[in-house]
Amino acid sequence: MGSLRRGLILALAPGAALAEGEACALIRPGWDGGDVSAFSEAVALFGTPISLVLILASFAVIRFKSQLGAALVCLGWSTLAAVMVFFDPTGGVRTAAAAEGCIGSPVLFVTGATVLCLATLYFTGLPDKSDEPGA
Repeated sequence: MGSLRRGLILALAPGAALAEGEACALIRPGWDGGDVSAFSEAVALFGTPISLVLILASFAVIRFKSQLGAALVCLGWSTLAAVMVFFDPTGGVRTAAAAEGCIGSPVLFVTGATVLCLATLYFTGLPDKSDEPGA
């Protein structure tokens, strides 16, 4: 029963309508057919415009020590990581491309986003020496 249910789900998925190799042509036009490592997938995900904006925002928040900004940037990183890992904003194309092998594991991307969030929270949470009473 499980294989029947899995087959029905795959048949009804939007990505199932794509021809073989069509998903990779949409997601990674220059893909040569080789395996995609987690590192190259992390580089691709960190190179998206929203990731670059969040990286710049993270550095600005650390520079100006804005705790509210740190919370908002971490919310942005969390949302982006959840969308990239758990949801498919491309309507099944990303899932089909992962099945074809032109998209790697997003583990390093999620780890890097988590480290950036923790660093942002840590460095904005430390008070300046001038903020302490008696200093």
